[in-house]
Amino acid sequence: MAADPLSRVFSALADPTRRDIVARLADGDATVNELAEPYDVSLQAVSKHLKVLEDAGLVSRTRDAQRRPAHLEAKVFDLATKWLERHRLRAEERYRRLDALLEELPDDEPTPTRGDTT
Repeated sequence: MAADPLSRVFSALADPTRRDIVARLADGDATVNELAEPYDVSLQAVSKHLKVLEDAGLVSRTRDAQRRPAHLEAKVFDLATKWLERHRLRAEERYRRLDALLEELPDDEPTPTRGDTT
């Protein structure tokens, strides 16, 4: 997997099952068994998805007696959110400049017709 943190986050979130796991963990901590319930996959497959999310820093695991609940690390989303927001703002600025340019164009120019030689 990519070395930089932002690439790891986006790579981890590229899989729909992992995005669903993240969404479910946003509601609260859960064990592998609890997370695996809605999927038609093995516990080992869910554990592998959790490992990818852990490696990206999106999820941490703790020990609570016999349970090992997974916990969503929401602060890691700040990294992706800041990156997305920076590029969203740049795109909006480009659109504002285009809108301003289009406003400056005259509206009364006749549209050329076929055969018009003027």
